[in-house]
Amino acid sequence: MPDPTSPVPVLVRVSSDASCLHQAVRALSAERVASASALAARITDAQDLAGTALRLFVTLSRQASRPSPTDLLLLHRVAQIAKAAQDAAAELTAALARALENQRRQAAVTSRRVVLIGPTPQQFIESAADLLDRIPALCDAVSRDRPEFPCR
Repeated sequence: MPDPTSPVPVLVRVSSDASCLHQAVRALSAERVASASALAARITDAQDLAGTALRLFVTLSRQASRPSPTDLLLLHRVAQIAKAAQDAAAELTAALARALENQRRQAAVTSRRVVLIGPTPQQFIESAADLLDRIPALCDAVSRDRPEFPCR
């Protein structure tokens, strides 16, 4: 029977989910124009990933009444995982907002080409993919720091 207080299954799932989400976001970045519904789905996936990491953080912080330096490092890594997932969700949300703003501007102009300023939706999506790519590496860092917590 697995240890219910062990972060291993959660870290394995987070790493796996982040890899899958990374691939899905990369597929979005390859599209010329990502659909709003596809972006929204990936945003909720990234938010779910962040929520899982934050719940793990809360569980681990409650278990360590007097955290050791290695406990603090584990908490730090899990917080970094949550932040990367939240930041990826924010980047995808920015991509969605920018894409809709661009569509609105293009629909409003009838006589000339629209000048779009700032990062493109694709740039926000690429940034999200880079953030998601960090999460398995952070999980692997937990394994290096705490060999009793293998992430694969």
